Amino acid sequence: MIRWFLGLDSSTQSLTASLIDPVERRIVAERSLNFDAELPHYGTRNGVLRADDPTVVHAPPLMWAEALDRLFARLRAEGLDLSRVAAIAVSGQQHGSVYLTAEAPAALAGLNPARGLPEQLRGVLARATSPIWMDSSTSAECEEITHALGGPERVARLTGSAAFERFTGPQIRKFWKTDPDGYARTAHIALVSSFIPSILAGRIAPIDPGDGAGMNLMDIARRDWSREALAATAPELARRLPPIVPSSTVVGPITPYFVARHGFDPAARVLVGSGDNPCSLVGLGLVRAGMVAISLGTSDTYFGSMGECRVSAEGEGHVFGSPTGGYMSLVCFKNGSLAREKVRDRLGLDWAGFSRAIRATPPALGGRGLMLPWFDPEITPRVLRAGARYRELSPDDPVVCRAVVEGQMMAMRVHTRWMGVRPSCIHATGGASANAEILQVMADVHRCPVHRFETTASAALGAALRAVHGGQADRGGAPAWEEVVRGFAEPVAGSRVDPGPDTAAAYDAMERAWREFEAAELAR
Repeated sequence: MIRWFLGLDSSTQSLTASLIDPVERRIVAERSLNFDAELPHYGTRNGVLRADDPTVVHAPPLMWAEALDRLFARLRAEGLDLSRVAAIAVSGQQHGSVYLTAEAPAALAGLNPARGLPEQLRGVLARATSPIWMDSSTSAECEEITHALGGPERVARLTGSAAFERFTGPQIRKFWKTDPDGYARTAHIALVSSFIPSILAGRIAPIDPGDGAGMNLMDIARRDWSREALAATAPELARRLPPIVPSSTVVGPITPYFVARHGFDPAARVLVGSGDNPCSLVGLGLVRAGMVAISLGTSDTYFGSMGECRVSAEGEGHVFGSPTGGYMSLVCFKNGSLAREKVRDRLGLDWAGFSRAIRATPPALGGRGLMLPWFDPEITPRVLRAGARYRELSPDDPVVCRAVVEGQMMAMRVHTRWMGVRPSCIHATGGASANAEILQVMADVHRCPVHRFETTASAALGAALRAVHGGQADRGGAPAWEEVVRGFAEPVAGSRVDPGPDTAAAYDAMERAWREFEAAELAR
């Protein structure tokens, strides 16, 4: 019998399952359960619970648990034989935290298949809701941690990122400060990506370096908890955290609850979970240093694989452990698709007209002008005063169509240089990746081939591929990652875009001028 491997992605709004067959190189099934639509009794909107304070955003962890039962029941009702699943790996929205009492291990080990998960787990939550990545209520805690650790550069070098409001460490510190009794009741702190494997394996699951790095608590170079960061966050935190283990670690066999209730093989292995960004890295096939993805969405995101641990001295971007054993970087640029749309709309164009304007304008605008597309406050670099900046350009000139895209690509080129890895190829995703002219600018500025990559569930697929690698490694034969992703994480056939033969010098000159322009504007 050919065995299947299951990846689960618990995102903000849904739980997605990707079931794959690595022998025939095919996705057997891909199904999603929307939390709002199918679990309305939790009262979420877009998967979250909002407070009167707009900076506070939580979610109910029991909803994530119930979604497991619902999704497995659906797969089985569709005739999928879950006894064929050899291993399961989980992807979870990064930074979200779950707080469990000392009674949690016994409850997880003794799950009764005749009763649902929510009623059995409700009593082991030291905190009824979980702060998630959208929560930005911990500015004071970020400042306190940063001060205790010696400044933002020191925090970034130690943990892989400057202290961010959404990161788990500042959230834990706020919980300790505002609800000391709840913190005292907390015996185990989990991430979303470790909470779900804990349920699946019936024991408290460890945390992997991919998601552990999203906490401001892990020593990024040692891939273990930083005693210094723990001490700066909350008292007696070390005993509340599970160990950090490699991403290929097997937590254990699936708990009998899921065998009896959903027909899983009792020998199915549950792997340690990881964050959605590290799992997406695998789901997009970025398994070698120099392989990069650029997601062209509301915000543009640049992320890729690094062989060595490097961090930005300016605190730009984040560094996480990679499931492949090295490291990954992630840098977010807030002015993405909305900036391109604002240029298009100001000029009264549709997307076809936007593309024609790019084609009609020479690379690097022929050296005639520059644009910094900061229509909204920018994350990278940090810009608080919104407003696009122009040098020798009019915002009503159609050449701004090329200028906005070149400005975005040049920002990525400049503000990812700290990685020390020149991209060897780029996988372009997101809605704007369908625009051939944008992809050509991307290839020209970054000087490497660009491939269009279509995927709607890269994190779930990446989790399934992690299950393949970890499941086989547990049996003594770890396959090469290139072999694991082959046939699954493939770009669109025939989509390759190569850099133009005569554009390198133009963009080198543009970079020098662009750096000067940006520095002058930031100095204001």
